[in-house]
Amino acid sequence: MNSGQGTEWVILLRKVADDQDTDAFTALFEHFGPRVKAFLMKSGADHAMAEECAQDVMVTVWKKAAQFDPSRASVATWIYTIARNRRIDMLRRDRRPEPEDLNWGPEEEPDQFDVLGLQQESDQLAAAIASLPEKQRVMIERAYFGDLSHSEIAEETGLPLGTIKSRIRLALERLRHSLS
Repeated sequence: MNSGQGTEWVILLRKVADDQDTDAFTALFEHFGPRVKAFLMKSGADHAMAEECAQDVMVTVWKKAAQFDPSRASVATWIYTIARNRRIDMLRRDRRPEPEDLNWGPEEEPDQFDVLGLQQESDQLAAAIASLPEKQRVMIERAYFGDLSHSEIAEETGLPLGTIKSRIRLALERLRHSLS
């Protein structure tokens, strides 16, 4: 199964949500697990953190499969959004001081506008990606979430390299326009 067949990923995710289908989850895990790990490493996580985070993401996919809404995003976008958010959580956790380094007394709360802003940006990006024409959306997902080079996408799809590059360029322009 390739990532261009979004309907099949939705069916598998529904089987996980409705029936706790371990075969469906295994197919999702085998496809997305390594790609999520590569995505996390590309975003700066070391091997151990990427492995831990990817495992955590896939556990979240298992537990929260029923929350997936195909009208809002593709399965890949949904999973990579979970990965992005989990990475942010892990970075925050790792930046926490050791107990002996803690200041005693009231601490400043995180700026709620920043927290809300990050969540809104994530939601806007997911919506913008979901609104792309399918041929462009699939190319963006493969290139940025699937961690494939343009040449690898061309090999996988059988499309000319120029077509791949054009679709990605057009998709990025649409995303830039819809997010500005």
